[in-house]
Amino acid sequence: MAMYLLYESSSGYGLFEAHGLDEIGQNTEAVRSSVSDLSRFGRVVQLTAFHPFESALDALNQVNAVSEGVMTDELRSFLELNLPKVKEGKKPKFSLGTSEPKLGSHILEATKIPCQSNEFVLELLRGVRLHFDRFIKDLKPGDLEKSQLGLAHSYSRAKVKFNVNRVDNMVIQAIFLLDTLDKDINSFAMRVREWYSWHFPELVKIVNDNYLYARVSKMIDDKSKLTEDHIPMLTEVLGDEDKAKEVVEAGKASMGQDLSPLDLINVQTFAQKVMDLADYRKKLYDYLVSKMSDIAPNLAALIGDVVGARLISHAGSLTNLAKCPSSTLQILGAEKALFRALKTRGNTPKYGLIFHSSFIGRASAKNKGRIARYLANKCSIASRIDCFADGATTAFGEKLREQVEERLDFYDKGVAPRKNVDVMKEVIENLQNKDEENKETVDASAKKSKKKKAKGEEEEEVEKSEKKKKRKMETEEENEKSEKKKKKKSKSAGGDEETDDGQSKKKSKKKKKSKSEDDDE
Repeated sequence: MAMYLLYESSSGYGLFEAHGLDEIGQNTEAVRSSVSDLSRFGRVVQLTAFHPFESALDALNQVNAVSEGVMTDELRSFLELNLPKVKEGKKPKFSLGTSEPKLGSHILEATKIPCQSNEFVLELLRGVRLHFDRFIKDLKPGDLEKSQLGLAHSYSRAKVKFNVNRVDNMVIQAIFLLDTLDKDINSFAMRVREWYSWHFPELVKIVNDNYLYARVSKMIDDKSKLTEDHIPMLTEVLGDEDKAKEVVEAGKASMGQDLSPLDLINVQTFAQKVMDLADYRKKLYDYLVSKMSDIAPNLAALIGDVVGARLISHAGSLTNLAKCPSSTLQILGAEKALFRALKTRGNTPKYGLIFHSSFIGRASAKNKGRIARYLANKCSIASRIDCFADGATTAFGEKLREQVEERLDFYDKGVAPRKNVDVMKEVIENLQNKDEENKETVDASAKKSKKKKAKGEEEEEVEKSEKKKKRKMETEEENEKSEKKKKKKSKSAGGDEETDDGQSKKKSKKKKKSKSEDDDE
Protein backbone atom coordinates (compact mmCIF):
# COMPACT_ATOMS: atom_id res chain seq x y z
CA MET A 1 0.00 0.00 0.00
CA ALA A 2 1.38 3.39 -1.00
CA MET A 3 1.75 6.03 1.66
CA TYR A 4 1.54 9.77 1.18
CA LEU A 5 2.66 12.35 3.74
CA LEU A 6 1.00 15.73 4.26
CA TYR A 7 3.43 18.32 5.56
CA GLU A 8 2.18 21.78 6.62
CA SER A 9 5.08 24.20 6.31
CA SER A 10 5.15 27.96 6.86
CA SER A 11 5.29 28.54 3.10
CA GLY A 12 2.67 26.05 1.89
CA TYR A 13 1.31 22.51 1.84
CA GLY A 14 3.64 19.75 0.72
CA LEU A 15 2.57 16.27 -0.39
CA PHE A 16 5.24 13.56 -0.30
CA GLU A 17 5.11 9.95 -1.43
CA ALA A 18 6.89 7.33 0.65
CA HIS A 19 7.70 4.20 -1.33
CA GLY A 20 10.14 1.41 -0.75
CA LEU A 21 9.79 1.58 3.01
CA ASP A 22 11.56 -1.76 3.34
CA GLU A 23 14.88 0.02 2.77
CA ILE A 24 14.60 1.92 6.02
CA GLY A 25 12.45 -0.57 7.87
CA GLN A 26 8.97 -0.35 9.32
CA ASN A 27 9.99 0.14 12.94
CA THR A 28 10.46 3.57 14.45
CA GLU A 29 14.09 3.09 15.48
CA ALA A 30 15.16 2.26 11.92
CA VAL A 31 13.39 5.37 10.65
CA ARG A 32 15.12 7.54 13.26
CA SER A 33 18.53 6.28 12.24
CA SER A 34 17.87 6.84 8.52
CA VAL A 35 16.26 10.28 8.77
CA SER A 36 19.56 12.14 9.12
CA ASP A 37 20.97 10.55 5.95
CA LEU A 38 19.52 12.53 3.03
CA SER A 39 20.82 10.18 0.32
CA ARG A 40 18.99 7.28 1.92
CA PHE A 41 15.92 9.22 2.99
CA GLY A 42 15.62 10.96 -0.40
CA ARG A 43 15.26 7.63 -2.21
CA VAL A 44 12.32 6.71 0.00
CA VAL A 45 10.45 10.01 0.34
CA GLN A 46 9.93 12.16 -2.75
CA LEU A 47 7.99 15.35 -3.33
CA THR A 48 4.73 14.86 -5.23
CA ALA A 49 3.15 18.31 -5.12
CA PHE A 50 3.56 21.65 -3.38
CA HIS A 51 0.91 24.33 -2.89
CA PRO A 52 2.34 27.68 -1.71
CA PHE A 53 0.30 30.06 0.43
CA GLU A 54 -0.86 33.25 -1.27
CA SER A 55 0.02 35.62 1.56
CA ALA A 56 0.96 35.80 5.24
CA LEU A 57 -2.72 36.16 6.16
CA ASP A 58 -3.60 33.07 4.13
CA ALA A 59 -0.79 31.15 5.87
CA LEU A 60 -2.12 32.22 9.28
CA ASN A 61 -5.67 31.13 8.43
CA GLN A 62 -4.48 27.76 7.12
CA VAL A 63 -2.31 27.07 10.17
CA ASN A 64 -5.13 28.07 12.53
CA ALA A 65 -7.43 25.65 10.77
CA VAL A 66 -4.85 22.86 10.95
CA SER A 67 -4.25 23.44 14.67
CA GLU A 68 -8.00 23.19 15.27
CA GLY A 69 -8.25 20.00 13.20
CA VAL A 70 -10.29 21.56 10.38
CA MET A 71 -9.68 20.94 6.68
CA THR A 72 -9.96 24.10 4.58
CA ASP A 73 -11.25 24.27 1.02
CA GLU A 74 -7.72 24.91 -0.29
CA LEU A 75 -6.38 21.81 1.43
CA ARG A 76 -9.28 19.70 0.18
CA SER A 77 -8.81 20.78 -3.44
CA PHE A 78 -5.03 20.22 -3.11
CA LEU A 79 -5.51 16.67 -1.82
CA GLU A 80 -8.23 15.73 -4.32
CA LEU A 81 -6.13 17.06 -7.18
CA ASN A 82 -2.89 15.24 -6.31
CA LEU A 83 -4.01 12.02 -4.59
CA PRO A 84 -5.50 9.01 -6.39
CA LYS A 85 -9.27 9.10 -6.56
CA VAL A 86 -11.16 6.99 -4.05
CA LYS A 87 -13.80 4.82 -5.73
CA GLU A 88 -17.03 4.14 -3.90
CA GLY A 89 -17.43 0.62 -2.56
CA LYS A 90 -13.73 -0.19 -2.89
CA LYS A 91 -10.92 0.07 -0.41
CA PRO A 92 -8.32 2.67 -1.37
CA LYS A 93 -4.85 1.37 -2.11
CA PHE A 94 -3.08 4.25 -0.34
CA SER A 95 -3.13 6.10 2.96
CA LEU A 96 -2.30 9.66 4.01
CA GLY A 97 -0.03 10.32 6.94
CA THR A 98 -0.77 13.48 8.99
CA SER A 99 0.79 14.98 12.08
CA GLU A 100 -2.60 16.00 13.55
CA PRO A 101 -5.00 13.12 14.34
CA LYS A 102 -8.00 15.49 14.43
CA LEU A 103 -7.17 16.77 10.98
CA GLY A 104 -6.86 13.21 9.71
CA SER A 105 -10.28 12.26 11.07
CA HIS A 106 -11.82 15.34 9.44
CA ILE A 107 -10.18 14.50 6.09
CA LEU A 108 -11.51 10.93 6.35
CA GLU A 109 -15.05 12.15 7.06
CA ALA A 110 -15.07 14.69 4.25
CA THR A 111 -13.16 12.95 1.44
CA LYS A 112 -13.08 9.25 2.48
CA ILE A 113 -9.27 9.35 2.23
CA PRO A 114 -7.81 6.97 4.85
CA CYS A 115 -5.45 8.80 7.22
CA GLN A 116 -3.08 7.60 9.88
CA SER A 117 -1.03 9.35 12.53
CA ASN A 118 1.42 7.27 14.54
CA GLU A 119 5.06 7.32 15.61
CA PHE A 120 6.20 5.93 12.27
CA VAL A 121 4.43 8.72 10.34
CA LEU A 122 5.71 11.35 12.76
CA GLU A 123 9.31 10.20 12.25
CA LEU A 124 8.90 10.37 8.49
CA LEU A 125 7.47 13.89 8.80
CA ARG A 126 10.40 14.80 11.03
CA GLY A 127 12.73 13.81 8.20
CA VAL A 128 10.65 15.85 5.74
CA ARG A 129 10.90 18.86 8.07
CA LEU A 130 14.66 18.38 8.35
CA HIS A 131 15.28 18.23 4.59
CA PHE A 132 12.34 20.35 3.39
CA ASP A 133 14.52 23.10 1.88
CA ARG A 134 16.28 20.44 -0.25
CA PHE A 135 13.00 19.16 -1.70
CA ILE A 136 11.78 22.61 -2.81
CA LYS A 137 14.21 23.85 -5.47
CA ASP A 138 12.89 27.42 -5.87
CA LEU A 139 13.41 28.33 -2.22
CA LYS A 140 16.26 30.77 -1.64
CA PRO A 141 18.48 30.39 1.42
CA GLY A 142 16.89 32.21 4.35
CA ASP A 143 13.36 32.40 2.88
CA LEU A 144 12.08 29.43 4.87
CA GLU A 145 13.47 30.80 8.15
CA LYS A 146 11.90 34.21 7.51
CA SER A 147 8.51 32.71 6.72
CA GLN A 148 8.69 30.49 9.81
CA LEU A 149 9.53 33.45 12.05
CA GLY A 150 6.80 35.66 10.59
CA LEU A 151 4.16 32.94 10.82
CA ALA A 152 5.20 32.09 14.38
CA HIS A 153 4.83 35.72 15.44
CA SER A 154 1.45 36.19 13.75
CA TYR A 155 0.14 32.84 15.06
CA SER A 156 1.19 33.66 18.62
CA ARG A 157 -0.25 37.16 18.33
CA ALA A 158 -3.56 35.77 17.08
CA LYS A 159 -3.72 33.25 19.93
CA VAL A 160 -2.94 35.87 22.56
CA LYS A 161 -5.39 38.38 21.06
CA PHE A 162 -8.33 39.05 23.37
CA ASN A 163 -11.19 41.41 24.02
CA VAL A 164 -9.93 44.34 26.09
CA ASN A 165 -13.29 44.76 27.81
CA ARG A 166 -13.31 41.15 29.01
CA VAL A 167 -9.91 40.73 30.60
CA ASP A 168 -10.39 38.62 33.73
CA ASN A 169 -6.78 39.23 34.79
CA MET A 170 -7.79 42.76 35.80
CA VAL A 171 -10.44 41.32 38.12
CA ILE A 172 -7.89 38.98 39.68
CA GLN A 173 -5.46 41.82 40.36
CA ALA A 174 -8.23 44.09 41.65
CA ILE A 175 -9.58 41.55 44.15
CA PHE A 176 -6.05 40.79 45.39
CA LEU A 177 -5.41 44.49 45.90
CA LEU A 178 -8.80 44.94 47.57
CA ASP A 179 -8.02 42.22 50.12
CA THR A 180 -4.57 43.69 50.74
CA LEU A 181 -6.04 47.17 51.22
CA ASP A 182 -8.58 45.84 53.72
CA LYS A 183 -5.80 44.36 55.83
CA ASP A 184 -3.57 47.42 55.52
CA ILE A 185 -6.34 49.93 56.28
CA ASN A 186 -7.36 47.89 59.30
CA SER A 187 -3.81 47.72 60.68
CA PHE A 188 -3.11 51.40 59.91
CA ALA A 189 -6.39 52.48 61.54
CA MET A 190 -5.48 50.52 64.67
CA ARG A 191 -2.12 52.28 64.68
CA VAL A 192 -3.88 55.69 64.46
CA ARG A 193 -6.15 54.71 67.35
CA GLU A 194 -3.23 53.60 69.48
CA TRP A 195 -1.14 56.66 68.63
CA TYR A 196 -3.85 59.29 69.15
CA SER A 197 -5.17 57.52 72.28
CA TRP A 198 -2.09 58.76 74.14
CA HIS A 199 -3.48 62.24 73.62
CA PHE A 200 -7.29 61.61 73.65
CA PRO A 201 -8.05 58.10 75.03
CA GLU A 202 -11.80 58.73 75.52
CA LEU A 203 -12.39 59.13 71.77
CA VAL A 204 -11.96 55.38 71.13
CA LYS A 205 -15.10 54.50 73.08
CA ILE A 206 -17.17 57.24 71.46
CA VAL A 207 -16.19 56.67 67.78
CA ASN A 208 -16.02 52.99 66.80
CA ASP A 209 -15.61 53.25 63.04
CA ASN A 210 -11.99 53.36 61.88
CA TYR A 211 -12.56 55.79 59.00
CA LEU A 212 -14.59 58.19 61.14
CA TYR A 213 -12.01 57.97 63.92
CA ALA A 214 -9.27 59.04 61.49
CA ARG A 215 -11.38 61.97 60.24
CA VAL A 216 -12.30 63.11 63.77
CA SER A 217 -8.70 62.85 65.03
CA LYS A 218 -7.52 64.95 62.09
CA MET A 219 -10.25 67.51 62.69
CA ILE A 220 -9.72 67.82 66.46
CA ASP A 221 -5.92 68.01 66.34
CA ASP A 222 -5.31 69.34 69.86
CA LYS A 223 -8.01 68.37 72.40
CA SER A 224 -7.32 71.47 74.53
CA LYS A 225 -8.65 73.66 71.70
CA LEU A 226 -12.01 71.83 71.53
CA THR A 227 -14.93 74.18 72.05
CA GLU A 228 -18.65 74.25 71.33
CA ASP A 229 -17.85 75.91 68.01
CA HIS A 230 -16.55 72.51 66.78
CA ILE A 231 -19.96 70.82 67.36
CA PRO A 232 -21.39 71.59 63.87
CA MET A 233 -18.23 70.30 62.18
CA LEU A 234 -18.19 67.15 64.30
CA THR A 235 -21.92 66.66 63.66
CA GLU A 236 -21.29 66.82 59.93
CA VAL A 237 -18.61 64.12 60.21
CA LEU A 238 -20.28 61.83 62.75
CA GLY A 239 -23.86 62.42 61.63
CA ASP A 240 -25.04 62.64 65.24
CA GLU A 241 -25.17 65.82 67.30
CA ASP A 242 -25.25 63.96 70.62
CA LYS A 243 -22.01 62.19 69.78
CA ALA A 244 -20.44 65.48 68.75
CA LYS A 245 -21.38 67.05 72.13
CA GLU A 246 -20.06 63.96 73.89
CA VAL A 247 -16.72 64.29 72.07
CA VAL A 248 -16.44 67.98 73.12
CA GLU A 249 -17.28 67.20 76.75
CA ALA A 250 -14.82 64.28 76.80
CA GLY A 251 -12.12 66.54 75.36
CA LYS A 252 -12.57 69.03 78.18
CA ALA A 253 -12.19 66.34 80.87
CA SER A 254 -9.72 64.08 79.05
CA MET A 255 -6.98 62.28 80.99
CA GLY A 256 -4.60 61.99 78.02
CA GLN A 257 -1.17 63.51 77.90
CA ASP A 258 -0.26 66.56 75.89
CA LEU A 259 1.59 66.14 72.61
CA SER A 260 4.03 68.50 71.00
CA PRO A 261 3.02 70.25 67.74
CA LEU A 262 5.45 68.06 65.79
CA ASP A 263 3.86 64.89 67.18
CA LEU A 264 0.38 66.14 66.36
CA ILE A 265 1.48 66.94 62.81
CA ASN A 266 2.74 63.35 62.38
CA VAL A 267 -0.49 61.93 63.78
CA GLN A 268 -2.54 64.13 61.43
CA THR A 269 -0.43 63.16 58.42
CA PHE A 270 -0.83 59.47 59.19
CA ALA A 271 -4.59 59.87 59.70
CA GLN A 272 -4.80 61.62 56.31
CA LYS A 273 -2.96 58.70 54.68
CA VAL A 274 -5.45 56.27 56.20
CA MET A 275 -8.34 58.36 54.89
CA ASP A 276 -6.78 58.45 51.42
CA LEU A 277 -6.36 54.67 51.45
CA ALA A 278 -9.99 54.24 52.49
CA ASP A 279 -11.15 56.54 49.67
CA TYR A 280 -9.00 54.65 47.17
CA ARG A 281 -10.48 51.40 48.45
CA LYS A 282 -13.97 52.69 47.60
CA LYS A 283 -12.86 53.67 44.10
CA LEU A 284 -11.22 50.27 43.61
CA TYR A 285 -14.42 48.53 44.68
CA ASP A 286 -16.42 50.56 42.13
CA TYR A 287 -13.84 49.60 39.48
CA LEU A 288 -14.19 45.92 40.45
CA VAL A 289 -17.98 46.14 40.17
CA SER A 290 -17.74 47.70 36.70
CA LYS A 291 -15.23 45.06 35.51
CA MET A 292 -17.36 42.22 36.85
CA SER A 293 -20.39 43.61 35.02
CA ASP A 294 -18.35 43.39 31.79
CA ILE A 295 -16.61 40.04 32.38
CA ALA A 296 -19.00 37.93 34.47
CA PRO A 297 -22.35 39.75 34.74
CA ASN A 298 -24.40 36.62 35.45
CA LEU A 299 -22.03 35.32 38.13
CA ALA A 300 -22.00 38.78 39.77
CA ALA A 301 -25.80 38.99 39.66
CA LEU A 302 -26.09 35.52 41.21
CA ILE A 303 -23.52 35.51 44.01
CA GLY A 304 -22.21 39.08 44.24
CA ASP A 305 -19.28 40.97 42.78
CA VAL A 306 -16.70 40.27 45.51
CA VAL A 307 -17.46 36.55 45.92
CA GLY A 308 -17.56 36.07 42.15
CA ALA A 309 -14.23 37.86 41.75
CA ARG A 310 -12.70 35.68 44.49
CA LEU A 311 -13.89 32.55 42.70
CA ILE A 312 -12.35 33.73 39.41
CA SER A 313 -9.04 34.66 41.08
CA HIS A 314 -8.85 31.35 42.95
CA ALA A 315 -9.56 29.35 39.79
CA GLY A 316 -6.99 31.38 37.83
CA SER A 317 -9.33 32.68 35.12
CA LEU A 318 -12.96 32.70 34.10
CA THR A 319 -12.27 29.90 31.60
CA ASN A 320 -10.77 27.71 34.31
CA LEU A 321 -13.76 28.42 36.55
CA ALA A 322 -16.13 27.49 33.72
CA LYS A 323 -14.28 24.19 33.27
CA CYS A 324 -14.68 23.30 36.96
CA PRO A 325 -17.58 20.98 37.83
CA SER A 326 -19.99 22.22 40.46
CA SER A 327 -18.57 19.80 43.06
CA THR A 328 -15.13 21.40 42.66
CA LEU A 329 -16.56 24.91 42.69
CA GLN A 330 -18.43 24.12 45.91
CA ILE A 331 -15.23 23.50 47.91
CA LEU A 332 -13.06 26.00 46.01
CA GLY A 333 -10.96 27.72 48.67
CA ALA A 334 -11.21 24.89 51.21
CA GLU A 335 -8.48 22.66 49.77
CA LYS A 336 -6.58 22.35 53.05
CA ALA A 337 -9.68 21.21 54.92
CA LEU A 338 -10.48 18.75 52.14
CA PHE A 339 -7.06 17.09 52.10
CA ARG A 340 -6.97 17.08 55.90
CA ALA A 341 -10.34 15.32 55.94
CA LEU A 342 -9.15 12.80 53.33
CA LYS A 343 -5.99 12.17 55.28
CA THR A 344 -7.70 11.75 58.66
CA ARG A 345 -10.81 10.12 57.13
CA GLY A 346 -13.03 12.77 58.60
CA ASN A 347 -15.95 14.75 57.21
CA THR A 348 -15.14 16.69 54.03
CA PRO A 349 -15.96 20.43 53.92
CA LYS A 350 -19.36 21.47 52.60
CA TYR A 351 -18.34 24.85 51.18
CA GLY A 352 -15.36 27.04 50.43
CA LEU A 353 -15.43 30.60 49.13
CA ILE A 354 -19.17 30.47 48.42
CA PHE A 355 -19.69 30.45 52.21
CA HIS A 356 -19.40 34.27 52.04
CA SER A 357 -22.60 34.37 49.98
CA SER A 358 -25.71 35.56 51.78
CA PHE A 359 -27.67 32.46 50.77
CA ILE A 360 -25.69 30.10 52.98
CA GLY A 361 -25.95 32.47 55.92
CA ARG A 362 -29.74 32.61 55.54
CA ALA A 363 -30.11 28.81 55.39
CA SER A 364 -30.64 26.78 58.53
CA ALA A 365 -27.82 24.67 59.95
CA LYS A 366 -29.13 21.40 58.55
CA ASN A 367 -29.69 22.90 55.07
CA LYS A 368 -26.37 24.75 54.67
CA GLY A 369 -24.72 21.84 52.83
CA ARG A 370 -27.71 21.36 50.55
CA ILE A 371 -28.00 25.03 49.62
CA ALA A 372 -24.20 25.17 49.10
CA ARG A 373 -24.41 22.30 46.61
CA TYR A 374 -27.34 23.94 44.82
CA LEU A 375 -25.63 27.34 44.76
CA ALA A 376 -22.42 25.80 43.37
CA ASN A 377 -24.48 24.21 40.60
CA LYS A 378 -25.98 27.58 39.63
CA CYS A 379 -22.59 29.32 39.87
CA SER A 380 -21.14 26.75 37.49
CA ILE A 381 -23.94 27.43 34.98
CA ALA A 382 -23.52 31.20 35.31
CA SER A 383 -19.74 31.06 34.83
CA ARG A 384 -20.12 28.97 31.67
CA ILE A 385 -22.68 31.37 30.25
CA ASP A 386 -20.39 34.32 30.97
CA CYS A 387 -17.36 32.58 29.49
CA PHE A 388 -18.86 31.33 26.25
CA ALA A 389 -21.75 33.71 25.52
CA ASP A 390 -21.24 36.31 22.81
CA GLY A 391 -23.19 39.12 24.45
CA ALA A 392 -23.09 40.28 28.06
CA THR A 393 -26.42 40.12 29.88
CA THR A 394 -27.55 39.68 33.49
CA ALA A 395 -30.83 37.96 32.60
CA PHE A 396 -29.55 34.45 33.30
CA GLY A 397 -27.91 35.45 36.57
CA GLU A 398 -31.07 37.14 37.85
CA LYS A 399 -33.19 34.08 37.04
CA LEU A 400 -30.64 31.76 38.65
CA ARG A 401 -30.74 33.94 41.77
CA GLU A 402 -34.53 33.62 41.79
CA GLN A 403 -34.12 29.84 41.61
CA VAL A 404 -31.83 29.86 44.66
CA GLU A 405 -34.40 31.99 46.50
CA GLU A 406 -37.10 29.48 45.56
CA ARG A 407 -34.90 26.64 46.79
CA LEU A 408 -34.50 28.40 50.15
CA ASP A 409 -38.29 28.74 50.40
CA PHE A 410 -38.62 25.07 49.50
CA TYR A 411 -36.32 24.06 52.35
CA ASP A 412 -38.10 26.35 54.84
CA LYS A 413 -41.76 26.28 53.74
CA GLY A 414 -41.99 23.37 51.31
CA VAL A 415 -42.99 25.49 48.28
CA ALA A 416 -42.07 23.57 45.11
CA PRO A 417 -39.55 25.49 42.95
CA ARG A 418 -39.64 25.81 39.16
CA LYS A 419 -37.64 23.50 36.95
CA ASN A 420 -34.37 24.77 35.51
CA VAL A 421 -35.42 23.92 31.92
CA ASP A 422 -38.53 26.06 32.16
CA VAL A 423 -36.61 28.98 33.65
CA MET A 424 -33.91 28.87 30.96
CA LYS A 425 -36.53 28.69 28.20
CA GLU A 426 -38.26 31.71 29.68
CA VAL A 427 -34.99 33.69 29.74
CA ILE A 428 -34.16 32.77 26.15
CA GLU A 429 -37.66 33.75 24.96
CA ASN A 430 -37.41 37.10 26.76
CA LEU A 431 -34.01 37.78 25.19
CA GLN A 432 -35.32 36.86 21.74
CA ASN A 433 -38.31 39.18 22.20
CA LYS A 434 -35.98 42.00 23.26
CA ASP A 435 -33.82 41.40 20.21
CA GLU A 436 -36.86 41.51 17.96
CA GLU A 437 -38.03 44.74 19.59
CA ASN A 438 -34.59 46.26 19.18
CA LYS A 439 -34.55 45.21 15.54
CA GLU A 440 -37.98 46.73 15.01
CA THR A 441 -36.90 49.99 16.62
CA VAL A 442 -33.74 49.99 14.53
CA ASP A 443 -35.74 49.27 11.38
CA ALA A 444 -38.24 51.98 12.26
CA SER A 445 -35.48 54.50 12.87
CA ALA A 446 -33.83 53.41 9.62
CA LYS A 447 -37.13 53.83 7.76
CA LYS A 448 -37.61 57.27 9.31
CA SER A 449 -34.13 58.26 8.31
CA LYS A 450 -34.76 56.91 4.81
CA LYS A 451 -38.03 58.85 4.60
CA LYS A 452 -36.26 61.98 5.80
CA LYS A 453 -33.56 61.42 3.23
CA ALA A 454 -36.19 60.80 0.52
CA LYS A 455 -38.08 63.93 1.54
CA GLY A 456 -34.86 65.89 1.55
CA GLU A 457 -33.95 64.52 -1.85
CA GLU A 458 -37.43 65.37 -3.20
CA GLU A 459 -37.17 68.88 -1.80
CA GLU A 460 -33.74 69.22 -3.31
CA GLU A 461 -35.04 67.99 -6.65
CA VAL A 462 -37.96 70.45 -6.48
CA GLU A 463 -35.58 73.27 -5.60
CA LYS A 464 -33.29 72.24 -8.44
CA SER A 465 -36.20 72.13 -10.90
CA GLU A 466 -37.40 75.56 -9.72
CA LYS A 467 -33.90 76.94 -10.06
CA LYS A 468 -33.69 75.50 -13.58
CA LYS A 469 -37.04 77.10 -14.49
CA LYS A 470 -35.87 80.44 -13.10
CA ARG A 471 -32.64 80.14 -15.03
CA LYS A 472 -34.58 79.35 -18.24
CA MET A 473 -36.87 82.32 -17.66
CA GLU A 474 -33.90 84.56 -17.01
CA THR A 475 -32.10 83.31 -20.11
CA GLU A 476 -35.25 83.80 -22.20
CA GLU A 477 -35.67 87.35 -20.88
CA GLU A 478 -32.02 88.07 -21.57
CA ASN A 479 -32.41 86.69 -25.10
CA GLU A 480 -35.49 88.87 -25.70
CA LYS A 481 -33.68 91.92 -24.37
CA SER A 482 -30.67 91.20 -26.57
CA GLU A 483 -32.92 90.75 -29.66
CA LYS A 484 -34.69 94.07 -28.94
CA LYS A 485 -31.33 95.81 -28.61
CA LYS A 486 -30.18 94.30 -31.91
CA LYS A 487 -33.37 95.50 -33.66
CA LYS A 488 -32.93 99.02 -32.28
CA LYS A 489 -29.30 99.05 -33.42
CA SER A 490 -30.26 97.85 -36.90
CA LYS A 491 -32.94 100.59 -37.22
CA SER A 492 -30.58 103.29 -36.07
CA ALA A 493 -27.96 102.08 -38.55
CA GLY A 494 -30.51 102.27 -41.46
CA GLY A 495 -31.39 105.94 -40.64
CA ASP A 496 -27.76 106.90 -40.56
CA GLU A 497 -27.27 105.40 -44.00
CA GLU A 498 -30.24 107.42 -45.37
CA THR A 499 -28.88 110.65 -43.93
CA ASP A 500 -25.49 109.87 -45.37
CA ASP A 501 -27.04 109.35 -48.82
CA GLY A 502 -28.94 112.65 -48.65
CA GLN A 503 -25.86 114.57 -47.67
CA SER A 504 -23.85 113.00 -50.51
CA LYS A 505 -26.60 113.95 -53.01
CA LYS A 506 -26.60 117.54 -51.82
CA LYS A 507 -22.86 117.71 -52.11
CA SER A 508 -22.95 116.32 -55.67
CA LYS A 509 -25.59 118.95 -56.63
CA LYS A 510 -23.48 121.73 -55.20
CA LYS A 511 -20.46 120.43 -57.11
CA LYS A 512 -22.49 120.32 -60.32
CA LYS A 513 -23.69 123.94 -59.74
CA SER A 514 -20.17 125.14 -59.13
CA LYS A 515 -19.00 123.40 -62.28
CA SER A 516 -21.75 124.95 -64.38
CA GLU A 517 -20.93 128.43 -63.04
CA ASP A 518 -17.29 127.94 -63.94
CA ASP A 519 -18.27 126.93 -67.44
CA ASP A 520 -20.41 130.06 -67.89
CA GLU A 521 -17.56 132.28 -66.90
